[in-house]
Amino acid sequence: MDRERLAEILNRYKEGGTDLPGAMEELRDFPTSDLGFAQLDTHRSLRQGYPEVVYCAGKTPQRLEAIVADILKRGSKLLATRATAEHFEQVRKLSEALVFDAESRTIRLAGGPGPDPLSTPVAVVTAGTSDIPVAEEAAITAEVFGSRVVRIYDVGVAGIHRLLFRLPEIRKASVVIAIAGMEGALASVVGGLVDVPVIGVPTSVGYGAHFAGLAPLLAMLNSCAAGVGVVNIDNGFGAGYLASLISRGASKG
Repeated sequence: MDRERLAEILNRYKEGGTDLPGAMEELRDFPTSDLGFAQLDTHRSLRQGYPEVVYCAGKTPQRLEAIVADILKRGSKLLATRATAEHFEQVRKLSEALVFDAESRTIRLAGGPGPDPLSTPVAVVTAGTSDIPVAEEAAITAEVFGSRVVRIYDVGVAGIHRLLFRLPEIRKASVVIAIAGMEGALASVVGGLVDVPVIGVPTSVGYGAHFAGLAPLLAMLNSCAAGVGVVNIDNGFGAGYLASLISRGASKG
């Protein structure tokens, strides 16, 4: 349950639009919703400003359907990550507004208010095109939570002039997500060129000694550029969520 929904229930009760039993019935599953196999955190939006996000990996399509149905019933924002086509086939009957993006492996609701046009933008920057699936997970996450996103793809250090051409756009952002595999140098380079936080995302893109993302993870953790923080390997969702929080704070300021 988000702030707007809770405020609407309380105002309706205050103005006589519903009685106490009716209001209590609407709040019955607050702050958690017990589905038997899952305890949905319906209080998270009030605590943190964003609702719980559904991680689909390891969940059966049937269990995901039950979770999504409960979320839709409350009118909350919906974002499900690491979803498969099989997951989507199971839940798509719940709402025509559900959208599956195969590249980012996300399920979300279309047709909402969209990104806040007054929010300071988040720049999502990739070293190569092989990093785009992780980048799209980050970008869609940030957009679902109200951030404007500028996508700047395939500007890695192997052709650093490509990055320099796009610097004017990147420097307008309140936070930059730098996504790279191989040696992961992009985060350090961007960190030395901008005056905003940089979130490094190492990806599992690379050859053998890259160790499935460990090499760029360690490179980003050891960045000599100040202002660079790092999330886990391929964690586009974590980067997008954190970037949206930073963007929201910058907009408030």
